[in-house]
Amino acid sequence: QVQLVESGGGLVQTGGSLRLSCAASGRTFSSMYNMGWFRQAPGKEREFVAAIRRLPAMTFYGDSVKGRFTIYSDNAKNTLYLQMNTLKPEDTAVYYCAAGTQIGSTSEASSYNYWGQGTQVTVSS
Repeated sequence: QVQLVESGGGLVQTGGSLRLSCAASGRTFSSMYNMGWFRQAPGKEREFVAAIRRLPAMTFYGDSVKGRFTIYSDNAKNTLYLQMNTLKPEDTAVYYCAAGTQIGSTSEASSYNYWGQGTQVTVSS
C-alpha cells in the first residue's frame, strides 16, 4: 500500500511562489510508472497539472502552468515536489499528489491508483 502526504500549501499573493511536497511511503518512486500533481477548484473538474513518467524519463505539464511550474523528485527522500512560480488567482485549488504503478496516460486521473489527501493553495489578487 502506498501513502502520499502533501504539504506546502497556503495563501500567497498574485505573482508569488510556493513549493508543494509529496512524501511517499510504502513503495519507492523507482517502482512507480507515473508520479503527478492534479488540482481541483470549487465547482470544477479535477485538472492535470504536471507529471513525471519514469520510463522513459519525461516530464509533462498542463497548458495553464507551462513555464511557471516545475515538477521534480528527490528519490533518496522518496518525495515529489511542485515548484509554483508567478502564481495567479486562477491557480487557487486543492492540489493532489498522485502515483500510478501501471502504464497509462500521464495526464489522465484514471492512470493513477494512489492519491494524497490534498493541500489547499489560495492565490489572492
